Amino acid sequence: MKHLRCIAPILIVSLTIAVNAATNTAASPEKSERLFANPVVAKGKGFEIKQSEVEDAFIDYKANMATRGQTIPEPQRPMVESNLLQRLVITKVLVSRANEQDKTKAATATEKLISDAKLQYPTEDIFLQQLKASGMSPEQFRARALEQTLCEFVVEREVKSKITITDEIAKKFYEENPTRFERPETVRAAHILFSTVDKATQQPVPPSKKKEQEQLARKVKERAEKGDDFAALAKEFSEDPGSKDKGGEYVFARGEMVPEFETAAFSLKPDQVSDLVETRFGYHIIKLLQKIPPEKVEFAKVLPDLKEGLTKQQTQEQVPDYFEKIKKEANVEILTGNGDGSSAK
Repeated sequence: MKHLRCIAPILIVSLTIAVNAATNTAASPEKSERLFANPVVAKGKGFEIKQSEVEDAFIDYKANMATRGQTIPEPQRPMVESNLLQRLVITKVLVSRANEQDKTKAATATEKLISDAKLQYPTEDIFLQQLKASGMSPEQFRARALEQTLCEFVVEREVKSKITITDEIAKKFYEENPTRFERPETVRAAHILFSTVDKATQQPVPPSKKKEQEQLARKVKERAEKGDDFAALAKEFSEDPGSKDKGGEYVFARGEMVPEFETAAFSLKPDQVSDLVETRFGYHIIKLLQKIPPEKVEFAKVLPDLKEGLTKQQTQEQVPDYFEKIKKEANVEILTGNGDGSSAK
């Protein structure tokens, strides 16, 4: 886990159609047996969506918003449910268009996504606890991730693969947007973390344990100042799994790390080792490896990423029309007002 950077959501997707409100959601008190009718609210070639699926998607969405401290006013519920229904429809249609190659690629990508998600937590047990708290079992998480990555690969094959960004198009964008290619001052620094957070509870450790960590950090700092290999010390002692195997290294600009860590790193001279730096994660020993001044990045260096970025941009622009096209081909019908405010096809 990259302790010092923003923690990514447990399910990371790149397209707007890959939403938390997917099918196969976990059971909750609000998702118990329904006493009333459960009508079909949308249908198409090979699928139906029932009202209960929209309600479950809304419950999941509302819970997700609550984790961010946000609520959904009741008057907004019809609009939110309308959007969720459309997303459920698109997901069903995209999955139906997947070929064997899409399925193979999605299976591989899903395993990597799950592996990366686990790395965001100190232990697998904490990852599983987080899943449980969000109302999902590991099997449901895997199924949701697989469905969403499958949708992405279908869009990639049917839309993105047909877009070509030439060097000339990229060059024009580069010249017309110079400020986008100005790299700010960055530092390459290594650190050793002595955690003062309990891995199981994510709460601060007792004062006695914190004192032990501080004493250990000071001993390791002495070794670093005497010339012991810093990368080797990081691999041996650091409790930051996101960097310890890389010798504790990060490259970052201002605003990317917690303030105490950033201030210390930018104030050092190359090869200088910091005093102990305390953050909410614990005690850090930081060694500055390199200061990289601000500069405009050369066109040749940004060309691959620029082409990819422009391709993604054009993909996003084409996706709405593509969705309308595939819904027509799937003979999608919205059977209630949830879809677009009417009962029309």
